[in-house]
Amino acid sequence: MAYNPFRNFWLKAVAVGIATLLWVAVGGEKIVERSLRAPLEFQNLRPDLELVGETPSTIDVRVRGTSTSLGRLAQGDLKAVLDVATARPGRNQFHVSPDHVVAPFGVEVSYAGPATVPLVFERLVRRQLPVKADVEGQPAPGYEVRRVTVEPASVEVEGPESALRDLAEVTTDPIELTASAALVRESVRVGIPNSEARLRVPENVVVTIDIQPVRTERTIGSIPVRMPRLRPGLRAQSTPSTIAVTVRGDDGVRRNLAAGAVEAFVDVADLGPGRYTLQVRAAQSPLFGLVRIDPPQVQVTIR
Repeated sequence: MAYNPFRNFWLKAVAVGIATLLWVAVGGEKIVERSLRAPLEFQNLRPDLELVGETPSTIDVRVRGTSTSLGRLAQGDLKAVLDVATARPGRNQFHVSPDHVVAPFGVEVSYAGPATVPLVFERLVRRQLPVKADVEGQPAPGYEVRRVTVEPASVEVEGPESALRDLAEVTTDPIELTASAALVRESVRVGIPNSEARLRVPENVVVTIDIQPVRTERTIGSIPVRMPRLRPGLRAQSTPSTIAVTVRGDDGVRRNLAAGAVEAFVDVADLGPGRYTLQVRAAQSPLFGLVRIDPPQVQVTIR
């Protein structure tokens, strides 16, 4: 069949008309420029370096295009991407150009600035630091905090070198004692005073607070000085012959202690006749703690 240029003439005429109108509309639209702020992203950060100090989050850009194309720009359509793979510890200068800005089709970036962005990098370091429990408040009257333990006792912290240089410990969230009279055990978070440092693996720790009755002191006098290892056939006498011992323990145990509950002695093993100045010792007990012995030494005569 021979080609007929007039076949579907009216459809072709309508298509040409629409194309002409679009060309007139687009071709007649003015090209404009607009100043905007674009977010600044960093790519290829080295895993052994950390950005420190104040870093710019946006840069100034000027874009060119039709009013329609610029009017369609939404948040996130523009962004500046800076490759920092060549960074070294210390102060680095990176150049910014329109080529670093990603823009939608039909939008031309004519300016990006500032032309140079200074960035400071430090080495990333890791340290194992002890955890200190932050205990606030007081136990019930007549009770005291005997011991505080943290499990795990230390955590691994990472961050820029300067942030960890003077960091000696990390602390927990506060644990409030409200007239507690029994064991307190809580799972709490760990906090780091320097905001640039962080836990390598975020975790909670368990803090155990051992609360016991208050331990008070009592002095027990007239305790005889014994010499249990005196050699056979010898006699010994100490001056003074009795001493006083001050002990520390719970109120109930302390009140029930008598002179016979504490044993004092001197070591005369392998000593022959003569006069000696010897240290007085007291037998240890799980019920109380020894504070002092008065006098701490005695004169011993062996015959």
